[in-house]
Amino acid sequence: MPSLKESLKLISMVISMVPTATADWQFKSRPDLAPPRLNITIPATKEVEQGYLFMAPFSGYPEGTHHGPAQAAPYIFTDNGDLVWSGFTYFSIWATNFQAARYKGQDILFCFEGSHNAAYGHGHGHTTFLNQNYETIRELRAGNHRLTDKHEFHIINEETALIQIYHPVPYNLTAYGGSEEQQWIVDARFQELDIETGAVLFEWSSLDHVDPSEGYLPLNPGQAGAGYNSSDAWDYFHINSVDKDDQGNYLISARDANAAYKINGKTGEIIWQLSGKSSDFKMGPEVEFAFQHHARFQGRSENGTKEIISIYDNSAHGTEDGHGHEVHFYNISRGKIIEVDTEVWEASIVQAFHPPDDLLSKSQGSTQLLPNGNVMVNWGSEGAMTEFKSDGTPIFHTYMDSGYLGLAVENYRGFRYNWTGIPTEAPAIVALEDHNSTQVYVSWNGDTRTKVWRFYEVHEDRRSFMGEVKREGFETSLTVNRIGVKTVQAVALDAEGSTLVNTSAVKPEMMIREFKADSKKEAKGLVHWLTFKGQKFFKSLTPMSIGISEDSQPSELATLSFYHGNSAGTWKSGGVVEQMAKKVERNPSLSQICRNWGISLGCWLSQKQEEEEEEEEEEEEEEEEEEEEEEEE
Repeated sequence: MPSLKESLKLISMVISMVPTATADWQFKSRPDLAPPRLNITIPATKEVEQGYLFMAPFSGYPEGTHHGPAQAAPYIFTDNGDLVWSGFTYFSIWATNFQAARYKGQDILFCFEGSHNAAYGHGHGHTTFLNQNYETIRELRAGNHRLTDKHEFHIINEETALIQIYHPVPYNLTAYGGSEEQQWIVDARFQELDIETGAVLFEWSSLDHVDPSEGYLPLNPGQAGAGYNSSDAWDYFHINSVDKDDQGNYLISARDANAAYKINGKTGEIIWQLSGKSSDFKMGPEVEFAFQHHARFQGRSENGTKEIISIYDNSAHGTEDGHGHEVHFYNISRGKIIEVDTEVWEASIVQAFHPPDDLLSKSQGSTQLLPNGNVMVNWGSEGAMTEFKSDGTPIFHTYMDSGYLGLAVENYRGFRYNWTGIPTEAPAIVALEDHNSTQVYVSWNGDTRTKVWRFYEVHEDRRSFMGEVKREGFETSLTVNRIGVKTVQAVALDAEGSTLVNTSAVKPEMMIREFKADSKKEAKGLVHWLTFKGQKFFKSLTPMSIGISEDSQPSELATLSFYHGNSAGTWKSGGVVEQMAKKVERNPSLSQICRNWGISLGCWLSQKQEEEEEEEEEEEEEEEEEEEEEEEE
C-alpha cells in the first residue's frame, strides 16, 4: 500500500486536472472567457430600475478548491444574466469595489486592485480609473505615506475621493488585556484626496477620537487580530465606508465598533454616534445594527435636525475566510434606511429590506438607493444581490454563480448603473463548419450600443450578404445551411442603423462540439474516480496510522482537511474527524480551514455518487435476477 505522502501527492495531481466545467463553453467567439453564470431566482420585473448589474465576485475559499468564479474579476451583466463586459485581466492580482461614476464631466469605471488578506478582511493597493473605452486613465493612491485599503473609494462632486486606510501602529495594549508581546493596533484612518493632484485635503484617525474599549471584538481571543505583530494588529474600529454631505461633514461606518459616526469636516470631532456602546440616540425598533457596511447620507430636513442615512446591517461578524469565531447579533442581514433626529435624539427605521432566502452575511455588503426609489442590496459574503421596491418587496434576486462554483462566491459591493460602453478593442468573430452548415459567432466585450449584427461572405474583395441577426446577448450567431464559405465578416449596427465597426474577415474552422454525457455513468469521469479512490483510501486510515494526535501541527490538519473535502469524500472512520475537531476547538484559527475544505467538491459529490452507485447496483442486481429467471423459464 502506498504511503500517506505518496497517496496525497497522487490525489493532489489528479485534483489539479479537474476542470471547472460550469464556466466553460459559454462563447464560441471568446473561449478564453469563463464568466460567472448568474443563478437568478427572482426574475426582474418591469418595476426594476434601468441599467446594468455591476459586481466583482470572488471565491471565499482558498485557491484550488474549484469553488467560486472560475475567473474572479469585475463584471457587468444584464438583468437576465447576459454578460456585457468581462474585466478579467484588466486589473491585476485582486479586484473589488467595482463601480461607475463621474469624473471631470465624463463617465468612468473605477475599481480597487491589489493584495487581498482574506484572514483579516483587508487588502492594500490602489484604485484604477477606466474611461468608456475601457482604457486606464488614472491610478490613485493614499497620501502621507499611507497604504490604500480595499474598503472604500467614493468620488465626491466629480473632483475628490474618499479612501480608507488600514494603518497598524505600536500601542500599549495592557489596559485592554494585552500581554507585553501584544503591542500592535490598527489606527483606522480615512483621507479625502484631490483626484487630479493626489493631494491630501483631510485625514482622520480613529485613535485620536475613539478609545479602543469601544470595540466589540476584544483583543483576546483575537477575532479582530491579537496584536502580536503588524500583520496581526488589533482592528478594534475597522472603517469600511466614508461619505460626505453638502455641508462638508463626513459619515463613517466602524464595523468592529458596531457604530456609525458623523464627523466634523473641519475639526475632525465627532458630531454624533449612532449605535455602538456610546450611541447618542434612543434606538427605535429594528434600528440597531452590528458589524455593518456602506453607510451613506441620503437626505436632511430643511432645519437640519433630521437626517436620513442608508446602511447595510450584517448583524454578523467573520472575515472572507471565516477567520476566528463568528458572532451573530440577529438571524438575518438587512439593508436599512434610518432617520436620525438630533432634536429629540431618537433614531427610527424608515424601511428595512429583508433577504428573500434569509441570508446572513458574515462580511461585506452594500445598500444602494436607486433613482426611481428602488433599493439594491448586495448580500456580501453570501454572493447574492436583490432589488427591492421602496416598500421592501423583492423584484429581482440573483446569486452570482451557479452549480458548485456558486457555493463559495462572495461579492464585496454590488450596484446598478446606467452605462454606455464604447470599447476600442476589435470584436471577436469565428466561423465553424459542421457536416452541412456553417455557424458564425461574433461578440464585442463591453459594447452596449450594437443592436444588430450583419454578416457577409467575403471573396476576392467582394462582399455577399449572408443575413443579419438582432443582438440579444453577449454573443450573436448566424447559421448558414452550406459549407465551403470562403471568409466571413460581421458589421455592428446601432439603433439608427449606423455602422459602428467591421470585424476582420475569418476563414471557417472545423467545429468541435462540447462533450455531453448521455448518462450519469458517463458523466462521472475523473471526479468520480477521484472521489471513489479517496473514499477507499481514507476509510482504511486510523488516527494512529496517519499520526493524528493531540500535538498535530496546524499544517498537518489543514492538509488532512483539504483531502477530506476534495478527495476523501465521506471520510468518517477511525475517529479521525473527532480528534481533528478536538484540536480545532482549542485553536479557533483552524476552524474555517476544516469547515471550508470539509464541505468541498469531493465530499458533496461522494454523497451523491454513493447514492447513485447504490441505485445502479440495485438495478443491476434486479436485472441479473430477471435474466436468471428468464433463463430458468
